Amino acid sequence: MTKPAFYTTKPHPKTLIIGVEAPYNRTLNIDAYFDEFVSLIETSKTPYDAELYLKLRTIDPTYFFTKGKLVDLKKFVEENQIRHIVISEQLTPTQERNLSSYLYCSITDRTRLILEIFEKAAHSAEGQAQVAIAKMRFEKTRLAGKGVGLAQQKGSIGVRGGFGETLKERESRHIEETINKLKKQLETLQKNRDTQRKQRLSKRIPHICLIGYTNAGKSTILNALTKSDVLAEDKLFATLDTTTRKLFINGKEKGLLSDTVGFIQQLPPHLIDAFKSTLSELEHADLLLHVIDISAPDWESHIKVVYEILDDLGVDKPMLHVFNKCDKIHNIEALQTKLEKYQPYVMVDALSKEGLTLLIEFLDEWEPSIQIPTNKKLAGFI
Repeated sequence: MTKPAFYTTKPHPKTLIIGVEAPYNRTLNIDAYFDEFVSLIETSKTPYDAELYLKLRTIDPTYFFTKGKLVDLKKFVEENQIRHIVISEQLTPTQERNLSSYLYCSITDRTRLILEIFEKAAHSAEGQAQVAIAKMRFEKTRLAGKGVGLAQQKGSIGVRGGFGETLKERESRHIEETINKLKKQLETLQKNRDTQRKQRLSKRIPHICLIGYTNAGKSTILNALTKSDVLAEDKLFATLDTTTRKLFINGKEKGLLSDTVGFIQQLPPHLIDAFKSTLSELEHADLLLHVIDISAPDWESHIKVVYEILDDLGVDKPMLHVFNKCDKIHNIEALQTKLEKYQPYVMVDALSKEGLTLLIEFLDEWEPSIQIPTNKKLAGFI
């Protein structure tokens, strides 16, 4: 196939980002969804030259975009000499391959974008192995359609020549072998985690876990409560690796406090599966501190995302809702009716010492024996 006249090879290809309002997207604030997509782009440090925002009434199984939108998109790509496109949605392998061929562009969908961010953010051996497994599973799905026109590599059986593996089969086998090695590495790390957990349970040490939507302020709260210096940045997925510290309240040891990876809507299934070993800590927690950025325009949607992922993981634990960044809200009273649905809750400002007073008071009085609602009891309010 002859490439168009505008085709060029550059170290930094001209990039277009496309935010899509898809019919399956249930968010109540599409602008906030688009802002989150741009934040993902910025977190990945992907420079871009143009942006488009489209609304689709239906999804085309072959190209994702409907025929009319696809024609307009091709015209825009040609006129602006676009070589790389980042799309806010997840694409099937077929859609990604067909779009790339039709537009003569490399394509990055939501899954690949988040995988790239996770790959840069993972620092521990466990985190790196989890991300590597997720990425390889993703790439394996993209092998379909590759190497179809390649001749098989010749092999030999005994003294006679025979047909060997295709390039696609060989690459698929290599991916599976690598995944199995990483799984064994994770199993070793998981055994160490299980041993530590058994020791904690035998000593009846209470365990509290911070959970929530990405960039809600979990790491900031961990640092403030435990006087730690865990990386806490104002960006998506600043923390991937679980961090655990001893928690002291008013000079009294309350147990252990753990930070966990943040959630996000449409989190790729590959990542949820890969991080299940880390998130298994939630199953043994005595209390979940669900941190919510109350200044986010769609904070209730964020709560729903967290509940859905907890349900997928089978986690049903006592929970305190911690509404963070309340200093950014000018009229808290106007939200009282909504907040009452999420009992029990506290309002905090994690960046100031006084702003954590209500949370500290709650933890000071809390004991594992105290009955607190679980997420499933509250799910009907959302």
